[in-house]
Amino acid sequence: MRAVVLVLADLGKSARMQYHARALSSSGVDVDLVGYAGTALPKAILDDPRITVHRVKPSVVRYDQTNGVTYAIAAVFDTLYVSLRLWMRLRKLASPDLVLLQNPPAFPTLAVSWFSLRRKNVRFVVDWHNLGYTVLRQRLGRWNPAVRLARWYERRDARRVDANICVSRGMAAWLESRFDIVRPTVLYDRPAATFAPPERIERERFRQALFGRLGVRLGVNALLVCPTSWTEDEDFDLVVDAVNRLEERIRGWEAAQPNRRFTDVVILVTGDGARRTRFERLFAGLPARRVQLRTRWLEPEEYPRVVGSADLGLCLHRSSSGLDIPMKVADLFGAGVPVCALDYGACLAERVRHSDNGLLFATGRQLADILFDLFETFPSDQTTLDRLRAGARRSARPTWDEGWTRDAKPVLLPGVASGVQA
Repeated sequence: MRAVVLVLADLGKSARMQYHARALSSSGVDVDLVGYAGTALPKAILDDPRITVHRVKPSVVRYDQTNGVTYAIAAVFDTLYVSLRLWMRLRKLASPDLVLLQNPPAFPTLAVSWFSLRRKNVRFVVDWHNLGYTVLRQRLGRWNPAVRLARWYERRDARRVDANICVSRGMAAWLESRFDIVRPTVLYDRPAATFAPPERIERERFRQALFGRLGVRLGVNALLVCPTSWTEDEDFDLVVDAVNRLEERIRGWEAAQPNRRFTDVVILVTGDGARRTRFERLFAGLPARRVQLRTRWLEPEEYPRVVGSADLGLCLHRSSSGLDIPMKVADLFGAGVPVCALDYGACLAERVRHSDNGLLFATGRQLADILFDLFETFPSDQTTLDRLRAGARRSARPTWDEGWTRDAKPVLLPGVASGVQA
């Protein structure tokens, strides 16, 4: 059996689709993994004999314009270019039995793959990470004709494929009620086996080495890890506001009793993207007295170790639809790290439960207050952090493999024995 797993995004940053490819491979399926060139892929993907990676050259048009007309014109040329290159790549593949597509982007992914790969008995499945038209709406505005056209197109394609998978119960309910999709399957993002709580001695040794590489003062530091792709749906202005407020509160706290000192807090923002340079300039202008912000791109094999060494995870995702749940939450839980997350609605609460496995905030002031309260007595008293860590570890089950076997395998491989695990 052969499957095409397709995502029109940087393959190295598309963890969920990588996990799909590996799960299909483990089920005896030969996989053609197709996506944009860019970030390096993990060795587990590259060394898998059943997975063949096909890189498509990404967009050649660079458009950061805020003008809607300019953006639309550039997007048309960009889409035509990508469509042609994708069509040429897909036409060369062996005929598949299954085509699994990530959405967004809805266009041209489904249209090109439909015309290139559609044959009798080929099963098409869409994995919904978000809604494509709501991402476009952030740029062009709610009433732009292109947004309404994108919504119509997305709804039409969702109804003509064989099955739909999505990342939250809220999204499943929305797809049923608004797009008339019949029984979409919920497959939560879950941590891969590489995300696990490290041994204490190993963790401390790695942390000290990491602090040295980051150029921060060695000693007792609290470490926050903020995984990101530096996209427009992540609110870094909020972090800038929170750091200023936290530094101000720490100064007052230390001035009240001159013999006490607040622990140093290191916030490491990982990943790479178009907005990174701009915010690095903003970060450089912050006080950095007790709070130090650092940015780093981490290799795939190093990223799980850095996540596991953190005291707290920071999630700044502000969903365009309010229906998705970011993968970084699952990664942090897998490593036993609680999440401090920007609250954007009920779907996030499906995974992040306030005061159980994480904490929710809506403003920079709230984030500053949370960080002050958590680390005021750090490291001598970590009662709240320990309770949250226990909740994070509970939230790591089931693993990705367990969840995929139970929920996704019957949808993707209906003719194969599921071997469902409890």
